[in-house]
Amino acid sequence: MATMYDVPADDLIEALAEDLEERLDEPDWAQFTKTGADRELPPEQEDFWAVRAASLLRKVADRGPVGVERLATEYGGAKGGSTRYRVAPAHRTDGSRNLIRTILQQLEEEGLVETAEGEGRRVTPDGQSLLDDTAGDVLEELDRPELERYA
Repeated sequence: MATMYDVPADDLIEALAEDLEERLDEPDWAQFTKTGADRELPPEQEDFWAVRAASLLRKVADRGPVGVERLATEYGGAKGGSTRYRVAPAHRTDGSRNLIRTILQQLEEEGLVETAEGEGRRVTPDGQSLLDDTAGDVLEELDRPELERYA
């Protein structure tokens, strides 16, 4: 049986996003919000909400229990510091906590993530099952002989 560690993360997130797109509702404000202070514009991807939800589900399963604060750090980037003029170096900034928190709450409503008191959020058995089943499907679709030993 394949696990989420047996397939490339990009392929797993893409497949998970297709499933989560039907299950999660993107809020009205999501099309206008930036993903962090380091961004100038909102994301242009049509299925951004589902892709970020899939990425968060994978990160929570991999690093859980994990809190919003640490996840915001992982989705952050560099702000400031001009590329044209060397006025000042760039500074590290976090990603949008509201966006992360809202997606985690939706994943909780779906029963894929649960709150661990004082520790953050962790994946539920249903969430782990979804990840592993999706990983198995992705592994079957991949045409990579080096990964065949996991099938």
